[in-house]
Amino acid sequence: MSELPVLVCASANPDKVVEIAAILDGVVELLPRPSDVPDVVEDADTLEGNARLKAAAICAATGMAAVADDTGLEVAALGGAPGVYAARYAGVGCSYADNRQKLLRELSHATDRSATFRTCVVVCYPDGSELVVEGECRGLITAGEQGGRGFGYDAVFAPDDADGRTFGEMTDEEKNALSHRGRAFRNLLDALRD
Repeated sequence: MSELPVLVCASANPDKVVEIAAILDGVVELLPRPSDVPDVVEDADTLEGNARLKAAAICAATGMAAVADDTGLEVAALGGAPGVYAARYAGVGCSYADNRQKLLRELSHATDRSATFRTCVVVCYPDGSELVVEGECRGLITAGEQGGRGFGYDAVFAPDDADGRTFGEMTDEEKNALSHRGRAFRNLLDALRD
């Protein structure tokens, strides 16, 4: 029997699940989201609210501790948009490429291309308690797509504390070491150890 803490992953996004599993590998036993649980409507107006909705739904469905995250991209020249709406910036049912192209179009004449990726992670426990942590990564939106790795906005986001490459040009290990999600889940590991 495993002595690692066990968490059910609430994310239905396979790209996120791969990243989360890599970050938590060997420290937390991450169980997959049950396939019979319907999608959770993410209608909160904050990252924490959306993460809580997902974690609470999976916790209620499984009777086990569940972990969820929500990520937003805050672009200075757009007044913090797309923010909590990053995943559906170009509209409901849009693709990652649609979102990137809309962002690049809206920044085509911007001189300030600074942006912050922010991730909030919530763990909900069956006893009603919860754990909330965050992680952020500051950087710049590039003038065009660079690199074919990753997902979401990775090909247009170059973190400040890197060498000018976008997340889309980095290995998974390099990205996880710098990214908002990597930082948030490392903060979760620290909180679980406490």
